[in-house]
Amino acid sequence: MSTTHTVDVVVIGGGAAGLNGALMLARSRRTVVVIDGGDPRNAPAEGVHGLLALDGTPPAELLRRGREDVRRYGGRIVAGRVVSAGRDDDDDFRVELADDTVLRARRLLVATGLRDELPDLPGLAEHWGRGLVHCPYCHGWEVRDEAIGVLGVGPASLHQVLLFRQLSDDVVFFRGDVELDGRTRARFEARGVRVVDTPVAGVESDGHSITGVRLADGRIVPRTVLAVATTMLARTDGLDGLALPTEDVQHGRRVVSGPAGTTAVPGVWVAGNVTDLTAQVGASAAAGALAGAHINADLAAAEAEAAVPEPFSPASEAALTARIVGERRHGLPLPA
Repeated sequence: MSTTHTVDVVVIGGGAAGLNGALMLARSRRTVVVIDGGDPRNAPAEGVHGLLALDGTPPAELLRRGREDVRRYGGRIVAGRVVSAGRDDDDDFRVELADDTVLRARRLLVATGLRDELPDLPGLAEHWGRGLVHCPYCHGWEVRDEAIGVLGVGPASLHQVLLFRQLSDDVVFFRGDVELDGRTRARFEARGVRVVDTPVAGVESDGHSITGVRLADGRIVPRTVLAVATTMLARTDGLDGLALPTEDVQHGRRVVSGPAGTTAVPGVWVAGNVTDLTAQVGASAAAGALAGAHINADLAAAEAEAAVPEPFSPASEAALTARIVGERRHGLPLPA
């Protein structure tokens, strides 16, 4: 089993949140290692959208540039999968990878993202990220004016209908088990949205693209794009030893966090989709940067405290305070 010296921060996750957090830390002259599992959530997408000055950039290209940025300031990128993480005997963190590599760190930033659970519907999954979409802000412009179908899987689907209707005049809502009150039906009708109450049996395609939705009674409703609200689950594989608290929310399950990505576990921060399930790439990157800055500040405070000579008595504290006051008042140091 290979080991390394203790670094300031190990970042678990090489997406936008993890890389931007690592960038902030590396620019602060922190020793930082990013563990990149190599399976970003947005890999099937043709481009990242809604990101100022980088709109349309392929996800792989965006991450390649991000890795280059981190390396430019001395950060390391390690390809691997975490199998365990927890505190070591000396109160630092120990992170073990699937290839038996062991990393040790004073602080951790968890930016592992999430995984999407799709409805168990025949023919659906193979179109994920292309004809099957979930976010009108990520993919909406690209499917504008298409024949769009929204699959009803919960309350979020009602919101999706209105957002995708903004992008196309041809929207059909396949209700499934979602209950519709009279007011909602009236709103959909007023906006020209057709509601299909018959259960969906599967998705039709030509081998490459979606062509329609097959209903339980055998009818096929022609569609070229389907939208679905996925169940979004924070990726926590291999992190059980950290005992990070999670909570179930409307859209799935997230790691609980406080300001700047702090967690209930001292020394561990989180950023991006692992805690904010609906964050787009820009928001995830910003959260990573904020967490990185706070980790650096935490380390700086700890280092300053550790540098104070012991014992530090009340008398010595009073003398130091008087010295600082004198320096500020007169602009010159007082005699020692």
